[in-house]
Amino acid sequence: MSRSATSPQTPSWTDGLCEGLTVLELASVLAGPSVGQFFAELGARVIKVENPSTQGDVTRTWKTATEPDSDRSAYFHACNWGKESVAIDLRSNAGIRLLHELVAASDIVISNYLPRAAKKFEADFDQLKKVKSDIILGTIVGYAPDSDRPGYDAIIQAEAGYYHINASPTSEGWKPAKMPVALMDVLAGHQLKQALLMALLRRERTGQGAEVVVSLYEAAVSGLVNQATNWLVGGKVPAPLGSAHPNIAPYGSVYTTLDAHPIILGVGTDKQFVSLCDILGKPEWADDPQFKTNQLRVINRTALNDCLQSAIGSVRREIMLSACEEKGIPAGAVRQMDEVIGKTAGHLLLLDDANKASGVRETAIWPPAAPQESLSLSAPPSYAANTSQVLREVLSMDQKHIDSLIAEGTIVQS
Repeated sequence: MSRSATSPQTPSWTDGLCEGLTVLELASVLAGPSVGQFFAELGARVIKVENPSTQGDVTRTWKTATEPDSDRSAYFHACNWGKESVAIDLRSNAGIRLLHELVAASDIVISNYLPRAAKKFEADFDQLKKVKSDIILGTIVGYAPDSDRPGYDAIIQAEAGYYHINASPTSEGWKPAKMPVALMDVLAGHQLKQALLMALLRRERTGQGAEVVVSLYEAAVSGLVNQATNWLVGGKVPAPLGSAHPNIAPYGSVYTTLDAHPIILGVGTDKQFVSLCDILGKPEWADDPQFKTNQLRVINRTALNDCLQSAIGSVRREIMLSACEEKGIPAGAVRQMDEVIGKTAGHLLLLDDANKASGVRETAIWPPAAPQESLSLSAPPSYAANTSQVLREVLSMDQKHIDSLIAEGTIVQS
């Protein structure tokens, strides 16, 4: 794990919080696995059950054009730290029995099986609570708990309105555009983390297990926040604005400085706008009937942006950003990923694989863990790397039994 020379020496309050907890992950891609990594970061043992017929989680193969030959793609590195990989063929009765033995030894199961697959593999809540009465099952679905329609981020983004409100201007009009990360998976993952933590608290108080289900679609709609209430309260269908904000101006629009660097502003109050006008040497704009209040600036956004671009275009980036910081005006440079990570280098948010930062933590909570106190998080596992070890340690299975399961194809040990 990356260490910062200036990190506080006080351990994070999350350190080891879930030590002794066992989490069984029957999930692939991003939303479910991100929750598994979250629990691993809190000290839980996370066992990732992978499918031999697909050689494991499909994201192992989701590689960019320049990635080396490996079963741990860059995408797989996004949400599989601190886990152990076990390969079990659930198409056999022996595989299902083995799964149930692992469930009996676990506290939480994370799944993104479609309902029909969950029933087929006897991994639905009705079956799992027979195996362990206080088990907590957290499930990610696409649309509804009883729907077998698969959920994919891009489709959810389109159907939940994100493509429309994120549209970009072109010479032919506004073109619908996807958010460049799988934000629907991220939102659903955060919702499931909350739900599972509440279920753990409930079990602590009552001794009862629970099934908690999070829908990608409903997580997406929940994430619309003010865009949704602009319609619900104001009766206004949000128009596509690209990077601009429907309720605030100037906020999010991109301006180019004298040295050809793009920057953005986040002017949320009239007082901040007055300060911005002073910085740009245009104090008269603050009293302009078009710009005097935030609502007027929203109404006259095009004229405002033209004025701001003209003024900002005569100032160098660092001078502009420094002046904004001094006056308390939110502003920032538009940075590429290498710049972002460069600014984050040495920060505890980054995770190290063989002393090379190649992952990002799920927990972004201050204070971070102190260098000497923090749990070390193992790199994402190779496919089926821990099958034998987990069966020995978790189920107390002898090697002869393990070898027989390997021979009959029930499990795989890489």
